[in-house]
Amino acid sequence: MHRDRNASVAFILVTILLDTLGVGVMLPVLPKLVSSFFGSDLAAASRYYGAFVAVYAAMQFLFAPVLGGLSDRFGRRVVILGSLLGAALNYVLLAVAPGLGWLYFGRIVAGITGASFSAASAYIADITPPGRRAQGFGLVGAAFGLGFVIGPALGGLLGDVHLRLPFAVAAGLNLLNFAYGALVLPESLPRESRRPFSLRRANPLASLASLGRSPVVLGLTATLVCSYLAQQVLQGVWALFTEDRFGWRPFEIGVSLAVAGLGMAVVQGGLVRLVMPRLGERRCLELGLAVGVVSFAGFGLAESGLAMYALILPNALGGIAAPATQALISREVGPSGQGALQGSLASLASLTAVAGPVLGGSLFARFSPATAAPHLPGAPFFAAACINAAGLALALWMSARRPAAAER
Repeated sequence: MHRDRNASVAFILVTILLDTLGVGVMLPVLPKLVSSFFGSDLAAASRYYGAFVAVYAAMQFLFAPVLGGLSDRFGRRVVILGSLLGAALNYVLLAVAPGLGWLYFGRIVAGITGASFSAASAYIADITPPGRRAQGFGLVGAAFGLGFVIGPALGGLLGDVHLRLPFAVAAGLNLLNFAYGALVLPESLPRESRRPFSLRRANPLASLASLGRSPVVLGLTATLVCSYLAQQVLQGVWALFTEDRFGWRPFEIGVSLAVAGLGMAVVQGGLVRLVMPRLGERRCLELGLAVGVVSFAGFGLAESGLAMYALILPNALGGIAAPATQALISREVGPSGQGALQGSLASLASLTAVAGPVLGGSLFARFSPATAAPHLPGAPFFAAACINAAGLALALWMSARRPAAAER
């Protein structure tokens, strides 16, 4: 039984890894692929590239609660396997797309299938005792980080051979994982714990509203949003800031992102499992947010590329806040509602993936030019520090108001 559980966890983590790896392999080649439809005019292609990012996040926002609700009704297995098959077909489409419209359609499909994260997280919650869920969600974060380490490197390497080869390889990997899962992945949600599918709960806005029914869930969710949003601000301006401030080339930017992804994988895959049982979820949440405030402010004040690298590890340490918060929230919801809960949280994460880069980019455009008054290139990072500080203040306030709930 223990061996079966370990195999199931490994499969779910590989699935999440492939989701993020699929995003990562596109980072080095998708701008060039888009520009190939404009005679390699990157300036013209850049007006469309941003829409590719937005449509992917928008589809995840819309469909994460749908897939989460479907997993509560039909079980996690069928949703996860269906998403893997859909992802494979999407990458095949991207590999052969004859025009820009087909690429957009492929990104829509990718966003829908990538929303399977909610079902995968619910699977982890199903098979993990409440006291160990933070460690389980930490492993999910580690899979995310590892995907963002491997993905860009693999995409750049394969893209040098052929522009569309990364998509073909991603399709093959998803098909292999689908075939393996179809043979070995057991269902995690018993039939007696399932509930009917509801369009009202599947509505992303309604599903978000449902989070407000419990003051504890609402407060913890707001804290989680602060953590996500701050991190998305950082990711949205990292390349712009380091190129403008330190003259980094794309290769140097890619290496730094790989190091950041590796740090995230190490912290959430290893450190969370060691620290969480000793400190508890509440203290890990507060510690992670506090470390995040310091690291974000440090990025904004950095005077050299070396200083940026020195701050990557502390910033990764701040990542212990998210799995701790997820674990605390999941305790407030019964087994039959885990899919809908994780879908709602995934929708919120998707919204921050849209809002964070827009906020960070706007602040960078306003304060980074030499003629700006004040000239403050680090403004996006200072904003991220303030957002994280707001999350920390909320977490401390909740601990003071509801010590028993926050302590669990």
